[in-house]
Amino acid sequence: MTGFGKAEGIIGRKKFTVEIRSLNSKQLDFNLRMPGVYREKEMDLRTWLNERIMRGKSDVVIYYESLEAEKKMAINIPLLESYYADLRGFADKSGVPAGDYLNALMRIPDVLKPENQELNEDEWREVDALVKEAMTRFDQYRKAEGARLTEEFKSRIQLIMKLRSELDEPILARRKRTRDKLRTNLMELIPEDKIDPNRFEQEVIYYLERLDVSEEYQRLQTNCEHFMEELSGEGQGKKLGFISQEIGREINTIGSKANDSDMQRIVVNMKDELEKIKEQINNVL
Repeated sequence: MTGFGKAEGIIGRKKFTVEIRSLNSKQLDFNLRMPGVYREKEMDLRTWLNERIMRGKSDVVIYYESLEAEKKMAINIPLLESYYADLRGFADKSGVPAGDYLNALMRIPDVLKPENQELNEDEWREVDALVKEAMTRFDQYRKAEGARLTEEFKSRIQLIMKLRSELDEPILARRKRTRDKLRTNLMELIPEDKIDPNRFEQEVIYYLERLDVSEEYQRLQTNCEHFMEELSGEGQGKKLGFISQEIGREINTIGSKANDSDMQRIVVNMKDELEKIKEQINNVL
């Protein structure tokens, strides 16, 4: 689900920033980046974040800027002294004139090494508090997004229900038109006085039953009402997706039985609204 949360704070001599971002995705695709000094806390933090983000292509980034000059490398003094003694000894023994050995010494492997950083538990507690602050803002963003989506879903479901009610008149008109067409076609083959009214009614009923959409019409209303009810719950994304599939099934069946241009037009409009709902379903937890 789409979301964004950011928190900043100064801890000691560093300015820390925590950002949590998430984009639409059916599954959780989670990426965490943080300074190497906190690696031993990564698994616990990852588990905590996974339980709260739940779904979406998500990135959590923790980084800092030093507010003063920061020592990145350390000189291995004992190793440097050992190499220097060896070079002086070789120069004296071979008669090579003494010179400035510093540039050569600094290029020797392991003379310069990264500054050894250790986890500061007090510092981590403050960083962890920033993560929780960013998550709070992330959740607030998603709740606002959820409220907007809820209103959009409601308006589109209500429009589908309105379009459904517009089927009433075409359904009645189709029934009369079908009856008249059958009678006209039959009279072209058989004189009217030779037509058995009872048999004719039986044939009309049989034909109209093949076109009958009353069950789909009712189930469409039931599924739309169910969809509206589930909007008030939390963690209903998958259920809403399933209900939208059922709504689509009823609309498609009505369309396949329509055999009427006015009904087909209404069905197409309902499908258009349903597709717009489906596009946003992935953005619901």
